[in-house]
Amino acid sequence: MKLKAGKKVQIQSYKHDSSLHRVWTSSFVIDDTAEALVTGNQATKVIESDGRSWYTKEPAICYFYEKEWFNIIAMLKRDGIHYYCNISSPYLYDGEAIKYIDYDLDIKVFPNGKLVVLDQKDFDEHSMDMHYSEEVQRIIYQAIDDLKVWIEERHPPFDKRTVKSHYEQFKIILEKYKAKQESKNKIKQEENEE
Repeated sequence: MKLKAGKKVQIQSYKHDSSLHRVWTSSFVIDDTAEALVTGNQATKVIESDGRSWYTKEPAICYFYEKEWFNIIAMLKRDGIHYYCNISSPYLYDGEAIKYIDYDLDIKVFPNGKLVVLDQKDFDEHSMDMHYSEEVQRIIYQAIDDLKVWIEERHPPFDKRTVKSHYEQFKIILEKYKAKQESKNKIKQEENEE
């Protein structure tokens, strides 16, 4: 199902045992192509599995894949684009939310190109506790290798130009959404005054 640019969606991350891990309450579709589903969010409420919540600090452009075992979040910070790459199942959209299984390991890429693999301890614990099969573990380690190649070769979105283009599209979508919300609020206010 191809999602229309501007559609407001929720993102839900699960763990291997089907437990809900994290929810981004609102994100907007920027593009939906054969290669990736691209969304954007800014100051979005994120709810953790234990009920704690927080808000994202900077704009983020997110890339979800149907055929890759990772997703990529490009965060636009003052000092440049920071990438946070989740090793995960390919995404699916079921009409309710964009959903994927988070497999613990992450790669963080700094604006200077330095990368760090994160959360090995979590992966080691969860692979035992949640019984990741040998096949799933093989796929996860292959996804790490594939991501490193994408980063090294500056495959989009690691070319930065792609992120900047999607960010410009996101700003237009966000402005249209805000204008529509203001218009709705004005109509409600006028109806309440009558």
